[in-house]
Amino acid sequence: QVRLEESGGGLVQAGGSLRLSCVASGRTFSNYCMAWFRHAPGKEREFVAAIRLSGGSTYYADSVEGRFTISKDNVKNTMYLQMNNLRPEDTAVYYCAAKAGLVTATPKYDYWGQGTQVTVSS
Repeated sequence: QVRLEESGGGLVQAGGSLRLSCVASGRTFSNYCMAWFRHAPGKEREFVAAIRLSGGSTYYADSVEGRFTISKDNVKNTMYLQMNNLRPEDTAVYYCAAKAGLVTATPKYDYWGQGTQVTVSS
Protein backbone atom coordinates (compact mmCIF):
# COMPACT_ATOMS: atom_id res chain seq x y z
CA GLN A 1 0.00 0.00 0.00
CA VAL A 2 1.21 3.50 -0.88
CA ARG A 3 0.23 6.59 1.06
CA LEU A 4 0.58 10.10 -0.36
CA GLU A 5 0.23 13.27 1.67
CA GLU A 6 0.25 16.76 0.17
CA SER A 7 1.00 20.03 1.90
CA GLY A 8 1.82 23.61 1.02
CA GLY A 9 -1.42 24.93 -0.39
CA GLY A 10 -2.87 28.28 0.60
CA LEU A 11 -4.07 31.69 -0.50
CA VAL A 12 -1.80 33.86 -2.63
CA GLN A 13 -2.19 36.93 -4.79
CA ALA A 14 -1.82 36.75 -8.55
CA GLY A 15 1.84 36.81 -9.50
CA GLY A 16 2.85 35.14 -6.26
CA SER A 17 4.41 31.74 -5.59
CA LEU A 18 3.71 28.58 -3.63
CA ARG A 19 5.53 25.29 -3.24
CA LEU A 20 3.56 22.09 -2.82
CA SER A 21 5.05 18.95 -1.32
CA CYS A 22 3.94 15.35 -1.56
CA VAL A 23 5.43 12.78 0.80
CA ALA A 24 5.13 9.14 -0.26
CA SER A 25 5.33 6.23 2.15
CA GLY A 26 4.62 2.52 2.23
CA ARG A 27 6.94 0.94 -0.30
CA THR A 28 9.91 1.57 -2.59
CA PHE A 29 9.34 3.73 -5.62
CA SER A 30 12.30 3.28 -7.95
CA ASN A 31 10.12 2.28 -10.93
CA TYR A 32 7.34 4.73 -10.20
CA CYS A 33 6.29 8.01 -11.72
CA MET A 34 4.50 10.70 -9.78
CA ALA A 35 2.28 13.49 -10.93
CA TRP A 36 0.29 16.53 -9.91
CA PHE A 37 -3.30 16.98 -10.99
CA ARG A 38 -5.71 19.74 -10.13
CA HIS A 39 -9.46 19.95 -9.91
CA ALA A 40 -11.34 23.23 -10.07
CA PRO A 41 -15.10 23.51 -9.42
CA GLY A 42 -17.11 22.73 -12.53
CA LYS A 43 -14.10 21.41 -14.43
CA GLU A 44 -12.55 18.05 -15.16
CA ARG A 45 -9.54 16.88 -13.18
CA GLU A 46 -6.56 18.30 -15.09
CA PHE A 47 -3.01 17.04 -15.49
CA VAL A 48 -0.42 19.56 -14.30
CA ALA A 49 3.00 17.90 -14.27
CA ALA A 50 4.72 14.55 -13.83
CA ILE A 51 8.15 13.18 -13.06
CA ARG A 52 9.81 9.80 -13.35
CA LEU A 53 11.48 8.81 -10.10
CA SER A 54 14.20 6.96 -11.98
CA GLY A 55 16.03 9.38 -14.26
CA GLY A 56 13.94 12.41 -13.39
CA SER A 57 12.32 13.13 -16.76
CA THR A 58 9.64 15.78 -16.39
CA TYR A 59 6.41 16.55 -18.22
CA TYR A 60 4.18 19.61 -18.06
CA ALA A 61 0.78 20.75 -19.20
CA ASP A 62 0.98 23.65 -21.66
CA SER A 63 -0.94 25.85 -19.23
CA VAL A 64 1.83 25.69 -16.60
CA GLU A 65 4.97 25.24 -18.72
CA GLY A 66 7.54 27.87 -17.79
CA ARG A 67 5.76 28.81 -14.55
CA PHE A 68 5.69 25.55 -12.59
CA THR A 69 8.60 23.23 -11.81
CA ILE A 70 8.24 19.65 -10.63
CA SER A 71 11.09 18.04 -8.75
CA LYS A 72 11.82 15.17 -6.37
CA ASP A 73 13.99 14.09 -3.50
CA ASN A 74 14.33 10.32 -3.67
CA VAL A 75 15.98 10.12 -0.26
CA LYS A 76 13.02 11.85 1.35
CA ASN A 77 10.46 10.16 -0.94
CA THR A 78 9.08 13.61 -1.58
CA MET A 79 7.87 15.33 -4.73
CA TYR A 80 7.55 19.08 -5.07
CA LEU A 81 5.71 21.52 -7.28
CA GLN A 82 7.14 25.02 -7.33
CA MET A 83 4.47 27.33 -8.68
CA ASN A 84 5.51 30.82 -9.77
CA ASN A 85 3.62 33.66 -11.39
CA LEU A 86 0.34 32.20 -10.20
CA ARG A 87 -2.88 33.21 -11.91
CA PRO A 88 -6.49 33.14 -10.69
CA GLU A 89 -7.16 30.31 -13.14
CA ASP A 90 -4.65 28.17 -11.22
CA THR A 91 -7.12 28.06 -8.32
CA ALA A 92 -7.99 24.41 -7.64
CA VAL A 93 -7.47 21.50 -5.30
CA TYR A 94 -4.09 20.01 -6.18
CA TYR A 95 -3.58 16.27 -5.87
CA CYS A 96 -0.45 14.19 -6.07
CA ALA A 97 -0.63 10.76 -7.61
CA ALA A 98 1.66 7.80 -8.18
CA LYS A 99 1.82 4.74 -10.39
CA ALA A 100 4.31 2.17 -11.55
CA GLY A 101 5.59 2.40 -15.09
CA LEU A 102 5.14 5.10 -17.71
CA VAL A 103 3.93 8.64 -17.21
CA THR A 104 0.45 9.44 -18.43
CA ALA A 105 -1.50 12.69 -18.47
CA THR A 106 -4.73 10.83 -17.86
CA PRO A 107 -5.81 10.29 -14.24
CA LYS A 108 -5.04 6.55 -14.43
CA TYR A 109 -2.85 6.56 -11.38
CA ASP A 110 -3.07 3.92 -8.68
CA TYR A 111 -2.51 6.08 -5.63
CA TRP A 112 -3.78 9.55 -4.74
CA GLY A 113 -3.34 12.02 -1.93
CA GLN A 114 -6.18 13.84 -0.22
CA GLY A 115 -5.51 17.13 -2.01
CA THR A 116 -4.46 20.61 -0.95
CA GLN A 117 -6.33 23.81 -1.82
CA VAL A 118 -4.59 26.52 -3.81
CA THR A 119 -6.44 29.82 -4.16
CA VAL A 120 -5.08 32.68 -6.25
CA SER A 121 -6.76 36.04 -5.81
CA SER A 122 -6.79 38.70 -8.53
